[in-house]
Amino acid sequence: MVKWTPTLISANGGGKDHHRTTGALPPEEMIPSILLGVGKVHFDAERIDKALAFFDQIVEKYPRSESTAEAIYLKGVFQYKSTHNAKPLKMAYERLQADYPTSIWTKRAYPYRLL
Repeated sequence: MVKWTPTLISANGGGKDHHRTTGALPPEEMIPSILLGVGKVHFDAERIDKALAFFDQIVEKYPRSESTAEAIYLKGVFQYKSTHNAKPLKMAYERLQADYPTSIWTKRAYPYRLL
């Protein structure tokens, strides 16, 4: 249920909610948020390469966006899940610590520093 407008919901063809953006955002925040949602839909459909391409686009084109730290975190997690190699998790933490030290995503990646 939507209680606040505007609300953008990234969902798959079956209606599963993957990402929500609530409230008005300027284009430099709205676009990366939409890209993040599309990437999450692709990942859940096991289209890892497509998901990673969306996250790379966020990181490259919108480095100051609120969505960028989450994209870095998810990229590390998704690469780990597809390869079972822990190196992307540690790399994600190191990048987050260097570029987004106060982000909640850096805090969530904190255990990966030990890998």
